Formats: sequence, C-alpha cells, structure tokens
Amino acid sequence: MDLIFLGTSSGTPTKQRNVTGLALLEETGSNWYLVDCGEATQHQLLHTALSVHDLQAILITHVHGDHCYGLPGLLASAAMLGRKQPLTIIAPAGVADWIRATQQLTALFLPYTLQFLSVEELGSWQHNNWTVRALPLSHRVPSYAYCFTETTVEATLDTARLAAEGIPPGPLWGLLKKGGEAVHAGRTLKGNDYLLPPRAPRRIVVGGDNDNPDLLAEACATAQVLVHEATYTQDVADKVGDVGHSAAARVAGFAEAAGLPHLVLTHFSARYQADISASPSIDDIRAEAAAQYRGQLWLAEDFARYRLNKAGQLSLVG
Repeated sequence: MDLIFLGTSSGTPTKQRNVTGLALLEETGSNWYLVDCGEATQHQLLHTALSVHDLQAILITHVHGDHCYGLPGLLASAAMLGRKQPLTIIAPAGVADWIRATQQLTALFLPYTLQFLSVEELGSWQHNNWTVRALPLSHRVPSYAYCFTETTVEATLDTARLAAEGIPPGPLWGLLKKGGEAVHAGRTLKGNDYLLPPRAPRRIVVGGDNDNPDLLAEACATAQVLVHEATYTQDVADKVGDVGHSAAARVAGFAEAAGLPHLVLTHFSARYQADISASPSIDDIRAEAAAQYRGQLWLAEDFARYRLNKAGQLSLVG
C-alpha cells in the first residue's frame, strides 16, 4: 500500500503545506482511501494521478475544519466529473448532518449515493483486502485513529527449493501455490510442502489529533507504520498549554517504546519554517524526534509518497 500526503500542516495552510489529507492507495489497481479532507484537498489531488472515480471511502478523524472543510467541495467536484458509484464516508455522526444540510442549503445534487458510517459505532469495516478499525484518541473534541490491517495474506511459494529440486517454473508452480498436488518426473508433489510460513499482515495506523499516543499501544504492537501528528516541539507545547496535540518528543518516545519500525510525523504547526536556518524550523521537530526514536523516522511533506511493501518495509518512492 502507498501513502500519499496531500496536506501536512495543522490549523492553517502555509505556502509549502496544505492542511490535513492522506491518501492510501492499494498496490493493485487504482483504488484508494482518503483519511481527512482539509480545505483545498481537491486542489491537491490535481497534482497527483488519483481519480475521484477510484476513491473507495473517505475517513474523517474529527470535526475540526483543517480535517474536514474540504469535504463538500470534493464531493461536488466528484459529481461534476461524473462519478456514479456509491461512496462510503466514515466520520463522526455530526459530519453526516453537516453534509446533508450543505446539500439542502446550497442545492448540491450528487448523482451518487453517500453511505455514512458513524465512527462512534463503527467497530470495523472491511473493503477488498483491508480491514479498518477506529480507535478513540484524546483531543478537545472526539477524535479517532484508523487502523488499516491486511485481511488476507497469500502463501509464498518456496521457489528456491523448487529450483533446487529441478522443478521448472510454469503451471506446476501455480498449482502448488494453491496447495494442490502435481506429478513431476514420477513424483507426487504436495503444495503444502512448498509453501513458506505466511508473513505477518501489514498494518498502518493513522492517527487524528491526539495528545496521548499511549492510547494506540495495542494497535501499534503489530503495526509496521504509525502516522501521527507532531504539531509542536516540547518547548512550544509547554508554552501553548493543553490544546490536545502531541509534541514530537512524546510521539517519538511512544514509538520507541512500542518498537515501531517506521514513524511518519505530520500535522506541523505553521510556525515551523521550511528554512532550517530559521527559528523555529521543521528541523527542530526532526531533531527532537530523532533524539527519542531509533527506528526509521520520516517527516512528511506535501505530495511525498511512501510504499509499504509485503515485507513490511516503508520507503520513500516519490
């Protein structure tokens, strides 16, 4: 699965960063999911190859505007671009009321059905080969993380053993991979003898605004990737007080204790400048997190694209 960041600023956009939006793209085909939809998300999409026709679901973490104010515009544009298939929206219950009121008061006609699922009652939702769970967080309003877990892991064929035994690639390999039996050179081969133990399913946890990363401990115990806000450095967080956000040090310390292999920080306060010679700069967040975390650390940028491969390794691909 690929992660494409459409916005990495908190509260307000900057010249380099839009407000929050994250696309998760399935590795086969063009199906994708959108977590949060800050204002101008539809503009950000114009700089990607993502199509509103392939959008499978929109998942909103909480009702603050920098996470959802782009939703009416995106839905309207999808209609004007000819979308017809239903669209699932997983969000706090109030979002459904807001969108319905917007449709009524602005004469917004959608030629496709919106299927609203209340995050408060979600439990889990499955689509294609991914199961999504909602996890409550700590913020000034109810906020949630979404945990994406691979549902089915295909068995891997031990091709090295097959080659060593002189069994040539072709239909026999396909039959054995399905667990069947095949005859080769007078021998009966059993598929289960040539299947490697299944790998761990991939899991990605995407947090909404949250001042207590420990709430994600259970989900992160078997996750390869955590995407979490790091709105401030600790010194700034101490000055602004209790606003329901995490400092980089706290998130990084949690990720280290949880043994997470990959941590992607996002949702940076607009006060952190891109110029690392300025103060405060985005490099201050990087340095604070790196002091606490020994895994692979990323500070997301708009349009950065990461790929989580089947081996559970995350890499920057664009």
